[in-house]
Amino acid sequence: MKIEYFFITFVLLIFEIKYPQYIMKKARVLFVSQEITPYLEETPMGLISRQLPQGIQERGKEIRTFMPRYGCINERRHQLHEVIRLSGMNLIINDNDHPLIIKVASIQSARMQVYFIDNEDYFQRKAVLKDKQGNYFEDNDERSIFFCRGVIETVKKLGWAPDIVHCHGWMTALMPLYLKKSFHEDPLFAETKVVYSLYDEEFSKPLNKDFSKKVLFEGIEKSDVELLKTPSFANLNKLGIAYADGVIKGSSKINSEVEKYINKSDKLVLDYKSKEDYIGAFDEFYDEVLESDCVYA
Repeated sequence: MKIEYFFITFVLLIFEIKYPQYIMKKARVLFVSQEITPYLEETPMGLISRQLPQGIQERGKEIRTFMPRYGCINERRHQLHEVIRLSGMNLIINDNDHPLIIKVASIQSARMQVYFIDNEDYFQRKAVLKDKQGNYFEDNDERSIFFCRGVIETVKKLGWAPDIVHCHGWMTALMPLYLKKSFHEDPLFAETKVVYSLYDEEFSKPLNKDFSKKVLFEGIEKSDVELLKTPSFANLNKLGIAYADGVIKGSSKINSEVEKYINKSDKLVLDYKSKEDYIGAFDEFYDEVLESDCVYA
């Protein structure tokens, strides 16, 4: 029995050395979400962002998962701790330096880790997106910029090249833009495809009027962010769609203006799926996106 085992191992090793193109590697999926259960109150997006990575991992793909470290998250209860080797970088937004702090926690039952993007200026307040009066924070535009760029810089430090980046929620809408315009020549992201999920989470008042200026970064021109001259919920989602390779309707009903934009686009689109079907459907959609060619914006 031992001889047979060593013989098979030897053959596989030789085959891998001589014919590496035939060795199938696991696809890597990076999940970037505005919210994840159980760290925040349970919502449809939070549940999907919790259950989907586990389901995709169980189907044989490698995963990494990121969300913002809002101040209302109980670090002691959820056993968050800082990852010193990943922290310490400063991100410049609107000409100001903001230290990037990375924390991590484990969901033992799912055998998965969640990385948290933290910063004292943006994520220490004891709330998620709104103040006590129900008004959206004036700096939600900068919080979105910091979160998206923080994820990318952390993944670079990890040296982990994702095949798919799946973005959940409007706070992640800048991820496709940054990946396709600012980091497309980086070896880690050169072959990366982006999937953007839309949800029924609309806000009525546009974000900061200078949003389009603050977003500008290496490789991004003013013409790339024309949509953000009016930084409405619909336009922010349109921007996410414009630079994504695939779009998923994460809610049964989405903004009608965004729906029309999707219908006019040439993107791969997956319609809303029930909780019984979405993990398998998303997994198949990832494979379809990986095989596709797409034109951006």
